[in-house]
Amino acid sequence: MKKPAWLLISMMLVLSMFLAACGGNDAAPKDNNKGNDSGNSGEKTEEPAESDEPVDGGDLIIGSSGKPTLFNPLYSNDSVSSDVEGLIYDSLIGSDLEFNPTTDDAMAEKVDESEDGLTYTVKLRDGIKFHDGEPLTADDVVFTYNIPLSKDYDGPRKSYFEALEKVEKVDDLTVKFTLKQVDVQFPSVGLSFGILPEHILKDVPITELGENEFNTKTPIGSGPFKFVENKPGEYVKVEAFDDYYQGRPHLDSITMKIVPDANAMLTQLQNRDIDFWAGVPQSDVETVESFADSIGVKLEHGLALSYSFLGYNLRNDLFKDKEVRQAITHAIDRQQIVDEIMDGKGEVADVPESPLSWAYNPDVPKFDFDPEKAKQMLADAGWTPGSDGILEKDGKRFSFELKTNQGNKVREDITVLLQAQLKEVGIEVKPMIVEFSSLIADIDPGVWNFDAIVLGWSLATDPDPSGIFHTKEIAEGLNFAGYSNPELDKLMDEQLQQRDKDKRKEQIGQVQAGIAEDQPYSFLYYPEEYRAMPAELQGYEFHAKNYIYHPHKWWLKPAK
Repeated sequence: MKKPAWLLISMMLVLSMFLAACGGNDAAPKDNNKGNDSGNSGEKTEEPAESDEPVDGGDLIIGSSGKPTLFNPLYSNDSVSSDVEGLIYDSLIGSDLEFNPTTDDAMAEKVDESEDGLTYTVKLRDGIKFHDGEPLTADDVVFTYNIPLSKDYDGPRKSYFEALEKVEKVDDLTVKFTLKQVDVQFPSVGLSFGILPEHILKDVPITELGENEFNTKTPIGSGPFKFVENKPGEYVKVEAFDDYYQGRPHLDSITMKIVPDANAMLTQLQNRDIDFWAGVPQSDVETVESFADSIGVKLEHGLALSYSFLGYNLRNDLFKDKEVRQAITHAIDRQQIVDEIMDGKGEVADVPESPLSWAYNPDVPKFDFDPEKAKQMLADAGWTPGSDGILEKDGKRFSFELKTNQGNKVREDITVLLQAQLKEVGIEVKPMIVEFSSLIADIDPGVWNFDAIVLGWSLATDPDPSGIFHTKEIAEGLNFAGYSNPELDKLMDEQLQQRDKDKRKEQIGQVQAGIAEDQPYSFLYYPEEYRAMPAELQGYEFHAKNYIYHPHKWWLKPAK
């Protein structure tokens, strides 16, 4: 089963964050513009009108709590590496602010789809160059896409190309992609990968490509910024590519600085050791607002393309009855989570899709806060209070461990609140705060060492739910809950081949309603995302999925 592009689990201590300020700790960049000098005459001179024309120059430091691993889009499998790759590489197709695939600001001049949906012909823009000056042509596109089609490819992206049969060069600037079957995700997913340079990598066996030093020491793409240095555990630096086909970026450089945790990130932002923080925790927003003006920082925010959830291991007898799972959701005051833990910066969630999505279905079964109803449903399922008030059934107590990742204060607080709320209906919750790496190992396919978890999903721009909830994804995929509904499996398969958007929306809506009814997760909330950045940063557009969106358009307004 094909997994959605960019469907990266957002269990990190804080979502991927970037820095800004490679050029030092000054609150504002140096003013390189020569102003009028009136000397000592004391005469008032009219100040020039403030210009909105972009100014070249300046260095931006982005803070990240995650550490990138490598910089090859066919082999990386973490969001931080993908963030850096978005600076180094360009793709054939991009995404607009509404998550629609678009050729604006992408390497494809146009993409033509055949009537049967099995062929895509891509026309490249003329004049695209790699960072070493070599032209990017159809040969590089064919070379790149033949890698995951090879039997020797062992990277993490193979499932993204299951529908692709072959890729062929038509001429120097034209490539034809042929699919085995209709795949409505192909434009937004299949054509979204960075293009690799054939002239550099053609002699590297595919079996060795994942470990090649190109990926960490000398990555070369055609994106707006070119690789300068990777100092593992400290920073990654890129600089403007003068021959970028859309024009040289306005910024001179961008540095991703590795910062250990949110507390350190807050301190470094306040000291302007970093300039950009893309995942300011809701609990820190008020603090950042209190010093933002004094250090020249502003906050941009919007609903994130993600949701947080209480997920169940459905292999555990406690959670096999969907009425029990529904009762647990009734016992949770999710609005309290949003109001108190999220400081009101979010919305209660009912489905595994963001309200930002065109496929979001609000008309699904809902299990609003009603502890008395929860108690009755649990009683109907055969659970009765024991001597200590904890429910029992067939000699077994309703008691379970609830895991989440250490360092994520919001999730840690949620586990404590859930412990108190569920105790009110007779369920004992034992919070377990574990290292991120241990948590990932516990939910790996075949391990599944958990009772329940509090985590979050960062969603794909395409609303396909199958990567998380399809039965096929249990054995080796992301369906660690072990959820299976054959009727919904069929709908999930069908929607991937449905080219009529309205009909596909209806099918996905039915899947969302079915999942909401089954409650393999208790959906908690959709978070509001806050991004701190220099007050003088211009040209920034808030993209809910990609915080480094069109970085070649960013520029720093000179200080007055």
